[in-house]
Amino acid sequence: MQRRFLKMTIALLMSSAVYGQSLGDVARENREKKAEEASTAQPNVITNTDLRKDPDANQEPPEQQATTDVAASSKAADHRSAERRFVEQGLAEQRAADHWKRQILAQKNKMAGLQARIDRLNASIQSAYGSVQTEGPYNRYQARQLQRVAQIQQQLDEQKMKLDQMQEAARHAGMHTAVYDP
Repeated sequence: MQRRFLKMTIALLMSSAVYGQSLGDVARENREKKAEEASTAQPNVITNTDLRKDPDANQEPPEQQATTDVAASSKAADHRSAERRFVEQGLAEQRAADHWKRQILAQKNKMAGLQARIDRLNASIQSAYGSVQTEGPYNRYQARQLQRVAQIQQQLDEQKMKLDQMQEAARHAGMHTAVYDP
C-alpha cells in the first residue's frame, strides 16, 4: 500500500511538473533547441565542380563570352529593327494600295455617272421612226440633246483614258490586280 501511495505521489508530482509549465516556456525552449542545431550545422556550399558538365555549353573564356553576348544582343537589335522596317514597309504598301484603289474606284464612279447621263439623254430623245442617230434630229430640242450627248461622250472618253493611265501607273507601282482592276 505504501508503494502504491508512493507511486501515486510520484505520478502526481510529475504530472504537475509537466502540466505546470506554460505554453510560452515550451515554445521558447523549442526555439532555443532549433537555434543551437542550426548554428552547429554546416551550410551546404555548391561549387562548379559539384555541377554536371553540359555537353552543349559554350566553352569560350569569359572575355569571349562577353563579346559574344554583346554581338548577339546587337544582332537581336538589328533583327528587331529589320523586322520593324519590314512591318512599316508592309503598312506603307498597304496604304499605297488603298490609295490607288480609292482613286481608281472614284474614277470608275465618275465614268458610270457620265454613262448614266448619256443613257438618260438618249432615252429622252424621241424619234417618230426609230433611232435618232440614224435619221438625224427631228427638231431643235433633239439637236441640242444630241450635242450634249456628244459633249458628255467626249468627257467620258477622256475619263476612260485617265482611268487607263491610272491603272497602268498602279501596275508599274507593283500593285496587285485587285487594286487596279477592282
